[in-house]
Amino acid sequence: MAETGNFAVSKKIKVVISYMSAVSENKWEISGKTSYWGWNLKELWGYRHLLRSLVRRDFLLNYQQTVLGPIWILIQPIMTLVTYVIVFGKMVGIGTGSIPPVLFYFSGIVLWNFFNDSFTGTSFTFKENAHIFSKVYFPRIVMPLSVISTHFLRFLMQLVLLVLLMVYYWLFLDSGLLFSFGMFAVPVIIFLVGVIGLSLGLFFSVVTAKYRDLMNVVSLGVRLFMFVTPVIYPVSTVPENVRWMVELNPLTPLFELFRFTLLGEGHVTGYGLIYSVSFAALALLGSTLLFNKQGDKLIDIV
Repeated sequence: MAETGNFAVSKKIKVVISYMSAVSENKWEISGKTSYWGWNLKELWGYRHLLRSLVRRDFLLNYQQTVLGPIWILIQPIMTLVTYVIVFGKMVGIGTGSIPPVLFYFSGIVLWNFFNDSFTGTSFTFKENAHIFSKVYFPRIVMPLSVISTHFLRFLMQLVLLVLLMVYYWLFLDSGLLFSFGMFAVPVIIFLVGVIGLSLGLFFSVVTAKYRDLMNVVSLGVRLFMFVTPVIYPVSTVPENVRWMVELNPLTPLFELFRFTLLGEGHVTGYGLIYSVSFAALALLGSTLLFNKQGDKLIDIV
């Protein structure tokens, strides 16, 4: 009987020792120092549950206590589409080539909404979440990632509607749309657009945290930025003497490739794609380093 008791005690001791050794492997250090490499992938993986909770929270808060709920995700681009078809298609008369105007405008609206929402959502990271950052520690990058993940879910719902419109035109209106293997490039395009939106958002989140009046500049600037992005017009219709302004935009090759892969028409060059990929990679690296270096310092400012 005594031996049994000793065995039980020794087993409890082993469990306690195992628990203490496991805890000792996860050491926390809080200091006032900041670095450009403020986090690593292992640390981010440890906060995956927080990321998932933030995405769920953002999605629910946007559509709780609304009559139509998530259906608003589809109503907004549909209303924008109707406006574009009437104003730019009928009144202004901007040509869309062989692509039906509804599909042309809606493809641009869907992709632009993803970039616009990702950019503006992350641009105000410190302003919108200062009360959280000042109370609890977690990698600051988790918050922008949750924002872009939420808008990615919205984008997927709008993309499904775009595909349904394409199928309708293909089956009933004899639009000449051809489904090709080039559509496999669509996920890469979406990823690059999201990276550019996140990168610019991270940069301006630091800037707007220091200088509050620049928030108005960001809101106005992104609206003007749409007009040098081929959302409502194809690049081929832009006059040669000002086309360089549109081609300087890193989103231009991605929007044109998006339409080319889905709708079969678009102005795409290899140099333009290399430019977009290079810009996305360099912008993500630079903005992430800046965000990590300045993130904790900005808590005292905001």
